[in-house]
Amino acid sequence: MKIAIIGVGAMGSVYAALLADQGKHDVWAIDTWKEHVDAIREKGLRVEGASGDRTVRMNATTNPADVKDADLVIVATKYDGVGAAAKAALQIGKPDAPILAIQNGLGSADIVADVVGSKRIMLGVVGGFGASMKGPGHAHHNGMEFLRLGEMDGGMTPRLETVAEAWRKGGFKVLTFDDIHKMVWEKLICNCTYSGPCALTGLRVGEVQSNPSALSIAAACAHEAYQVARAKGITLDFDDPVRYVREFGQKIPGARPSMLLDHLAGRRAEVDNINGAIPREGAKVGIATPVNSVVVALLKAKESGFK
Repeated sequence: MKIAIIGVGAMGSVYAALLADQGKHDVWAIDTWKEHVDAIREKGLRVEGASGDRTVRMNATTNPADVKDADLVIVATKYDGVGAAAKAALQIGKPDAPILAIQNGLGSADIVADVVGSKRIMLGVVGGFGASMKGPGHAHHNGMEFLRLGEMDGGMTPRLETVAEAWRKGGFKVLTFDDIHKMVWEKLICNCTYSGPCALTGLRVGEVQSNPSALSIAAACAHEAYQVARAKGITLDFDDPVRYVREFGQKIPGARPSMLLDHLAGRRAEVDNINGAIPREGAKVGIATPVNSVVVALLKAKESGFK
């Protein structure tokens, strides 16, 4: 299978290296970070961590126009790059090629759908990888849990299984779902619990759990997100959101969410599609979300000092 990955940051690098390893697929890595792309071209892409330590040769470019007739296009950019990636995906993929959106938070698939239509789109939900960049051409990940896949419009389709099998050949543990939106919300509840509070306080996940003041904010974020999901008719597999996010956090006590890592580097983070998604969706269903709203306002105020 010819696979194009738009956005080869930490997680995108893990996807690219494992999917391309040992010639399993013809993978193209597409990213705007020129030094990263140059390193992949010159030395290959190194990924170390839970999946081992490998350096994989593959095609890499900063120009999406270099890629044609992909069988699968994976959009793995951050939220602010999704719109441009969706337009590029139309040119990169075959006319019937599925476009798989894998982002944190909520809203990315809708942006892609505005460009390509929902019938082309699959959604991916990953967790437990804890990926970070060590430098150009070099990524690391702490874990390797499940990749969850589903059609944006729902249903179990033959092409969904074809895409899932392509990932399995790369060594990923893959689950497919008739309703992937449930999984999106279950991850979003965990993300908004820790992302905003960690970025504001500088604390790791386990430190938030052990700090009563920080935990009260994190738990309130979770509770609000849960109430919004229920009001939207999302079927969740738990009825105690605070217990759910506590158990999730206990698995990764030393983790720094990507929002915290962005702030430590002086970069603006994915606020709008994580904590910012809760007030936005809450307004649609008449659910007040005061804690997430304050967290978002504080995050935006903090980011106003970033270049």
